[in-house]
Amino acid sequence: MEYTVAAVHEALRVLMQVAHAPGLGVTEIARRSGNTKARAFRLLSTLEQAGFVQRGSAETDYVLGPMALALGLAAQEQVSLARMGRKHLEELGRRFNENVQIRVRDGLESVMVAKWDSSQGVRVHSAVGARRALHAGASGKLLLAFAPEALREQVLEGPMQRFTPATLSQRPRLAKDLARVRAEGYAVSRGEVLDGVFAVAVPVLDARGEVIASLSLSLPQTRAPQDPAEMIDALTNSAQALSRELGWPG
Repeated sequence: MEYTVAAVHEALRVLMQVAHAPGLGVTEIARRSGNTKARAFRLLSTLEQAGFVQRGSAETDYVLGPMALALGLAAQEQVSLARMGRKHLEELGRRFNENVQIRVRDGLESVMVAKWDSSQGVRVHSAVGARRALHAGASGKLLLAFAPEALREQVLEGPMQRFTPATLSQRPRLAKDLARVRAEGYAVSRGEVLDGVFAVAVPVLDARGEVIASLSLSLPQTRAPQDPAEMIDALTNSAQALSRELGWPG
């Protein structure tokens, strides 16, 4: 089954032409991207309206716009986060032999950008790139708790899917838990996304001291400790070390 959209591919080809050769005009962009001049102009106009390209100094040439630059910075930050986080994932993974993840917020979802898998036969299965709603699970709640207030309100006021009986899908309960997460600096989930899965997450900060990711451990509830303090302390120490590597002054 085909899920791709041809027009999106064409627009991305045009965008990459601008990225690789800023200052080209419509005619040359059309030739290089394999479009007619009229088609290239429509694609460029759409990209310009969305902020991904803008007119250059000659008004007939094109350069990247602010949205493309923001996208590039976000990608660079995530790549650095995943690369620098590997050693911390491995250290935590080897210490506890449980799954370790780094997740970032993308709109109203969290996305896994790096992981370390447990070698135990019974473990939580997950994949890099996997998405999850923000209102459920330790990482999601952690990222939601430290998200801008307007986004938090958007989630709290909207419909919240109930994945298991433990999912906090009612505003009062979730709002109370998010306040606790902000106060204590960590989030815990006991079967909120998948039955029988325990998880704990802590924040990773950037150079400005803002939460840009969550660092978490996930494991079957049958192996979950009565008191997760040791896990929380280890995660916090690793997250702070990673944050300093990303420029957080501490």
